[in-house]
Amino acid sequence: MAVVKELKTRSRKDYPFLLEYRTRWNDNDMYDHMNNSVYNFLFDSVINSYLIDYCALHPPTSTQHPLIAHTHCDYFSPISYPKVAELCLRVNKLGKSSVVYEIALFEKDVEQVKAVGEFVHVFVDRATQRPNANGMNNQLREGLAKLIVEPASSKL
Repeated sequence: MAVVKELKTRSRKDYPFLLEYRTRWNDNDMYDHMNNSVYNFLFDSVINSYLIDYCALHPPTSTQHPLIAHTHCDYFSPISYPKVAELCLRVNKLGKSSVVYEIALFEKDVEQVKAVGEFVHVFVDRATQRPNANGMNNQLREGLAKLIVEPASSKL
């Protein structure tokens, strides 16, 4: 994952996929901002929405499905109800059976990123709960490849 200084400069154009989420009253905690646990819920939701809509994932029946191996979030400023969140998704690394996602959360009509998270999925066979020897299937790989964002080349 990029250094925090770089993550703070992320913009919507750094991400090929965006999904809106209208915050709910119960997303807020006693400090009057969205609770930290909701960020992970939203990150998981934008990823699974993409997998279902663009990678032919059908959670109850697909022969391969993702398991979370790692999750991380850097928080920069709060968002709270009744704001609309924009969840932006990209792939930073696509392996044989794993994928590293980066998710940014923006508030609608606000330029600065609120939080940037990282999720790592490992795709496993439903029957064995282990990665397939051939890696993830072609539908998953082709759909996820559309989200790959190559790191900027160094100017040194």
